[in-house]
Amino acid sequence: MRGHHSDHEGWAVSERCIVTRYVALLRGINLGARNRVPMRRLRELLEDLGCTDVSTYLQSGNAVLNSPKRSADELSRDIEARIHADLAVDIRVLVFTARTLTAMVAANPLETPGRDPVKLHAAFLSEQPAADRLRSITSTDFGGEEVAVGKKVIYLWLPNGYGRAKLPAELTDKKLGVAVTVRNWRTVTALEQLARS
Repeated sequence: MRGHHSDHEGWAVSERCIVTRYVALLRGINLGARNRVPMRRLRELLEDLGCTDVSTYLQSGNAVLNSPKRSADELSRDIEARIHADLAVDIRVLVFTARTLTAMVAANPLETPGRDPVKLHAAFLSEQPAADRLRSITSTDFGGEEVAVGKKVIYLWLPNGYGRAKLPAELTDKKLGVAVTVRNWRTVTALEQLARS
Protein backbone atom coordinates (compact mmCIF):
# COMPACT_ATOMS: atom_id res chain seq x y z
CA MET A 1 0.00 0.00 0.00
CA ARG A 2 2.83 2.36 0.82
CA GLY A 3 4.36 1.97 -2.64
CA HIS A 4 0.98 2.37 -4.31
CA HIS A 5 0.32 5.51 -2.29
CA SER A 6 3.70 6.93 -3.31
CA ASP A 7 3.01 6.23 -6.98
CA HIS A 8 -0.38 7.86 -6.74
CA GLU A 9 1.09 10.91 -5.04
CA GLY A 10 3.70 11.26 -7.75
CA TRP A 11 1.03 11.00 -10.44
CA ALA A 12 -1.13 13.64 -8.72
CA VAL A 13 1.77 16.05 -8.38
CA SER A 14 2.62 15.50 -12.03
CA GLU A 15 -0.98 16.16 -13.05
CA ARG A 16 -1.07 19.41 -11.09
CA CYS A 17 2.12 20.63 -12.73
CA ILE A 18 1.02 20.02 -16.31
CA VAL A 19 -0.96 23.06 -17.43
CA THR A 20 -1.58 24.66 -20.79
CA ARG A 21 -1.87 28.37 -21.55
CA TYR A 22 -5.16 29.16 -23.28
CA VAL A 23 -6.98 32.15 -24.74
CA ALA A 24 -10.78 32.20 -24.41
CA LEU A 25 -12.93 34.38 -26.66
CA LEU A 26 -16.51 34.96 -25.51
CA ARG A 27 -18.92 35.91 -28.24
CA GLY A 28 -21.60 38.59 -28.11
CA ILE A 29 -21.37 39.70 -24.49
CA ASN A 30 -21.86 43.12 -22.91
CA LEU A 31 -23.68 44.57 -25.91
CA GLY A 32 -25.82 47.13 -24.13
CA ALA A 33 -27.98 45.34 -21.57
CA ARG A 34 -27.73 42.01 -23.39
CA ASN A 35 -25.64 39.03 -22.24
CA ARG A 36 -23.98 40.84 -19.36
CA VAL A 37 -20.83 39.13 -18.13
CA PRO A 38 -18.76 41.33 -15.78
CA MET A 39 -15.06 40.67 -16.21
CA ARG A 40 -14.47 40.27 -12.47
CA ARG A 41 -17.20 37.63 -12.38
CA LEU A 42 -15.68 35.93 -15.41
CA ARG A 43 -12.30 35.73 -13.68
CA GLU A 44 -13.93 34.23 -10.57
CA LEU A 45 -15.87 31.75 -12.67
CA LEU A 46 -12.71 30.62 -14.51
CA GLU A 47 -10.84 30.23 -11.24
CA ASP A 48 -13.73 28.13 -9.88
CA LEU A 49 -13.19 25.85 -12.89
CA GLY A 50 -9.60 25.29 -11.77
CA CYS A 51 -7.96 27.83 -14.05
CA THR A 52 -4.99 29.83 -12.77
CA ASP A 53 -3.12 32.99 -13.74
CA VAL A 54 -6.36 34.37 -15.19
CA SER A 55 -6.37 37.75 -16.92
CA THR A 56 -9.10 39.48 -18.89
CA TYR A 57 -8.70 42.08 -21.62
CA LEU A 58 -11.31 44.75 -22.39
CA GLN A 59 -15.02 44.21 -21.72
CA SER A 60 -15.76 42.27 -24.90
CA GLY A 61 -14.94 38.90 -23.39
CA ASN A 62 -11.29 38.00 -23.77
CA ALA A 63 -9.46 35.92 -21.20
CA VAL A 64 -6.00 34.39 -20.91
CA LEU A 65 -5.53 31.54 -18.44
CA ASN A 66 -3.74 28.36 -17.47
CA SER A 67 -5.70 25.13 -17.25
CA PRO A 68 -4.90 21.44 -16.73
CA LYS A 69 -7.50 20.62 -19.40
CA ARG A 70 -5.92 18.70 -22.27
CA SER A 71 -8.40 19.91 -24.88
CA ALA A 72 -9.40 23.42 -25.94
CA ASP A 73 -12.81 22.08 -26.96
CA GLU A 74 -13.36 20.51 -23.53
CA LEU A 75 -12.43 23.76 -21.81
CA SER A 76 -14.73 25.68 -24.14
CA ARG A 77 -17.68 23.46 -23.22
CA ASP A 78 -16.92 23.75 -19.51
CA ILE A 79 -16.80 27.57 -19.66
CA GLU A 80 -20.03 27.77 -21.68
CA ALA A 81 -21.81 25.47 -19.23
CA ARG A 82 -20.56 27.37 -16.19
CA ILE A 83 -21.57 30.77 -17.61
CA HIS A 84 -25.04 29.36 -18.32
CA ALA A 85 -25.33 27.84 -14.84
CA ASP A 86 -24.01 30.85 -12.92
CA LEU A 87 -25.16 33.80 -15.03
CA ALA A 88 -28.06 32.37 -17.09
CA VAL A 89 -26.30 33.56 -20.25
CA ASP A 90 -26.09 31.33 -23.34
CA ILE A 91 -23.06 32.20 -25.45
CA ARG A 92 -20.38 30.50 -27.48
CA VAL A 93 -16.83 30.48 -26.17
CA LEU A 94 -13.98 29.76 -28.56
CA VAL A 95 -10.77 28.56 -26.91
CA PHE A 96 -7.30 28.30 -28.45
CA THR A 97 -3.94 27.43 -26.97
CA ALA A 98 -1.49 30.30 -26.66
CA ARG A 99 0.76 28.48 -29.11
CA THR A 100 -2.07 28.30 -31.66
CA LEU A 101 -2.78 32.02 -31.29
CA THR A 102 0.90 32.84 -31.79
CA ALA A 103 0.90 30.77 -34.98
CA MET A 104 -2.25 32.56 -36.18
CA VAL A 105 -0.65 35.97 -35.62
CA ALA A 106 2.54 34.97 -37.42
CA ALA A 107 0.60 33.56 -40.38
CA ASN A 108 -1.47 36.67 -41.19
CA PRO A 109 -0.68 37.44 -44.85
CA LEU A 110 -2.62 40.72 -44.77
CA GLU A 111 -0.43 42.33 -42.12
CA THR A 112 2.05 44.29 -44.18
CA PRO A 113 4.23 47.33 -43.35
CA GLY A 114 2.33 50.59 -43.41
CA ARG A 115 -1.12 49.09 -42.96
CA ASP A 116 -3.21 50.51 -40.13
CA PRO A 117 -3.84 47.66 -37.65
CA VAL A 118 -7.19 49.23 -36.78
CA LYS A 119 -8.41 48.11 -40.21
CA LEU A 120 -7.20 44.55 -39.77
CA HIS A 121 -9.46 41.96 -38.16
CA ALA A 122 -9.53 38.25 -37.48
CA ALA A 123 -12.61 36.02 -37.52
CA PHE A 124 -11.95 33.06 -35.23
CA LEU A 125 -13.68 29.78 -36.05
CA SER A 126 -14.76 26.86 -33.87
CA GLU A 127 -13.93 24.46 -36.71
CA GLN A 128 -12.49 24.73 -40.20
CA PRO A 129 -15.40 25.45 -42.60
CA ALA A 130 -16.05 23.21 -45.57
CA ALA A 131 -14.41 24.46 -48.75
CA ASP A 132 -17.73 25.08 -50.51
CA ARG A 133 -18.82 27.40 -47.71
CA LEU A 134 -15.67 29.49 -48.11
CA ARG A 135 -16.10 30.06 -51.84
CA SER A 136 -18.59 32.89 -51.31
CA ILE A 137 -15.88 34.97 -49.67
CA THR A 138 -12.78 33.79 -51.52
CA SER A 139 -14.28 34.10 -55.02
CA THR A 140 -16.20 37.36 -54.58
CA ASP A 141 -14.87 40.86 -55.26
CA PHE A 142 -15.49 43.02 -52.21
CA GLY A 143 -13.90 46.12 -53.65
CA GLY A 144 -10.85 47.14 -51.66
CA GLU A 145 -11.60 44.65 -48.92
CA GLU A 146 -9.30 41.62 -48.70
CA VAL A 147 -9.71 38.20 -47.12
CA ALA A 148 -7.36 35.32 -46.43
CA VAL A 149 -8.32 31.96 -44.95
CA GLY A 150 -6.06 30.38 -42.35
CA LYS A 151 -6.43 27.42 -40.00
CA LYS A 152 -9.56 28.11 -37.93
CA VAL A 153 -9.17 31.83 -38.64
CA ILE A 154 -10.11 34.22 -41.44
CA TYR A 155 -8.04 37.38 -41.81
CA LEU A 156 -9.72 40.59 -42.97
CA TRP A 157 -8.44 43.88 -44.35
CA LEU A 158 -11.26 46.45 -44.22
CA PRO A 159 -9.91 49.80 -45.45
CA ASN A 160 -13.18 51.67 -44.80
CA GLY A 161 -13.58 50.28 -41.30
CA TYR A 162 -15.56 47.36 -39.90
CA GLY A 163 -18.90 49.16 -39.66
CA ARG A 164 -19.03 50.00 -43.37
CA ALA A 165 -17.52 46.76 -44.64
CA LYS A 166 -19.29 44.13 -46.75
CA LEU A 167 -17.20 41.09 -45.78
CA PRO A 168 -18.41 40.71 -42.17
CA ALA A 169 -21.95 39.97 -43.38
CA GLU A 170 -20.57 36.81 -45.02
CA LEU A 171 -18.93 35.59 -41.81
CA THR A 172 -21.94 34.21 -40.00
CA ASP A 173 -22.47 30.83 -38.35
CA LYS A 174 -25.22 30.08 -40.86
CA LYS A 175 -23.12 30.83 -43.93
CA LEU A 176 -19.90 29.19 -42.72
CA GLY A 177 -21.46 26.30 -40.79
CA VAL A 178 -19.27 26.94 -37.73
CA ALA A 179 -19.24 29.34 -34.79
CA VAL A 180 -17.54 32.67 -35.55
CA THR A 181 -16.32 35.53 -33.39
CA VAL A 182 -14.39 38.54 -34.67
CA ARG A 183 -11.67 40.61 -32.99
CA ASN A 184 -9.74 43.61 -34.27
CA TRP A 185 -6.06 43.04 -34.84
CA ARG A 186 -4.91 45.22 -31.95
CA THR A 187 -6.91 43.04 -29.58
CA VAL A 188 -5.52 39.89 -31.18
CA THR A 189 -1.89 40.97 -30.82
CA ALA A 190 -2.48 42.25 -27.28
CA LEU A 191 -3.94 38.87 -26.30
CA GLU A 192 -1.04 37.05 -27.93
CA GLN A 193 1.46 39.15 -25.97
CA LEU A 194 -0.52 38.66 -22.75
CA ALA A 195 -0.58 34.92 -23.33
CA ARG A 196 3.21 34.85 -23.74
CA SER A 197 3.90 36.95 -20.65
